[in-house]
Amino acid sequence: MAAFEAITGSRPWPARYTFSPAVRVGNLLVISGTTATDDSGEVVAPGDIVEQTRVILSKFQRLLETTEYITTTEHYRRTAEVRREFFSAPYPAATGVIVAGLLREGAVIEISAVAVLPS
Repeated sequence: MAAFEAITGSRPWPARYTFSPAVRVGNLLVISGTTATDDSGEVVAPGDIVEQTRVILSKFQRLLETTEYITTTEHYRRTAEVRREFFSAPYPAATGVIVAGLLREGAVIEISAVAVLPS
């Protein structure tokens, strides 16, 4: 069985968090749900699903599969325009889920991902 490795990025990961930003097992990378936040943890563009999608996908440049959790379908189709900025055909798999709310106030979309890394 491949070793489990937590991926925390270049800055220290807060000890109070009970999850890792990403986990690698062999060549499989699972990325935790991510909201559009800046380096201080503040939500970027509160209520703006297009800009929040752009911020999140810029963090996920090389992902292969995403699950998008949204709080409203209003303007959701506009996220397809942003996806085309980051991906081209053949497009990665994706799932959209409508939820009652997200943990970060002002966030209207959260995206998680699964990626297969080179061996």
